[in-house]
This record gives sequence, structure tokens and C-alpha cells, in this order.
Amino acid sequence: MYFIEDEHGMAEGKDVAGSLDMILGYLGEDGEFSVHFVTDDEIKALNRDYRDKDEPTDILTFRILDGEEFPSFPGEEKELGDMFISMDAMRRNASEFSVSEDEELFRLLVHGILHLQGYDHKTNDFSSEPMLMRQEEIIRALFPGGMA
Repeated sequence: MYFIEDEHGMAEGKDVAGSLDMILGYLGEDGEFSVHFVTDDEIKALNRDYRDKDEPTDILTFRILDGEEFPSFPGEEKELGDMFISMDAMRRNASEFSVSEDEELFRLLVHGILHLQGYDHKTNDFSSEPMLMRQEEIIRALFPGGMA
């Protein structure tokens, strides 16, 4: 189960729930998490406060299971954490990489879910980072002909 927060209406017109359902179904993931759509200013503040980087970024994730395993009861959904996506950065990325906003948003959602599952990366090198390679593998599997 997931919760989507978009108090600024920044993701209006985007099929976020459909994208999440597709990704979660492919991964067999059923954990609980939230997705927050924020501005560059909001994500910059989070990045500064939690990562000591005083700059905006495209996505931040806060995984509940960082460190010790969070206790749960049988049949209870596991809690994964929260992801924050800057729609301003998403739009810049889409332009920079010459892809549609829908494709870039889908990529960020996959990226965030992988972080919530415990994947991580040190660089943004798509040819050597296992997490980023997995991210692109998922996108190719779900859209074998590419995203329209």
C-alpha cells in the first residue's frame, strides 16, 4: 500500500498510481510507503538537513529499515519508508536527457522503490552501478519497445 502526497498539485495529470502499481507488481513488492511531490526549495531543505548537501536533488528516500529490522506481526505489511520527488528537478532531467516527463517520473519512481528496498549507489554511472543497472533493466522489462 502506498500514500501519494501532492499538496501543490505538481503531479496533476500524471498516472502515478498506475506507474506504482506496475512497478510494485513487477517487483512483487507489497510494503507500505509514501511518495511526496515537492518543490526544489523543499527538497533542498531536506537534502541540507539530512545529507548536509545544500542543493536541490531529484529524489530523496528515507528507508525505515536502515539499520535494525523494524518489528512487524505476521500478515502485517512491512513499512518501507518515504520518498520525496522534486517535480522541478524531474522536469529539468527530462529536458536534459531528452525523454518525456512521464518517462523520467517513471524512472524516479523505480529509483525510489529500489532505494526503499535497500539498494544504493555511490555514483550515477549507469554502466557500473548495480542499482542503476537494475533500474534500467526494470524499465526495459516493463516497456520493451521503450516508453512512448
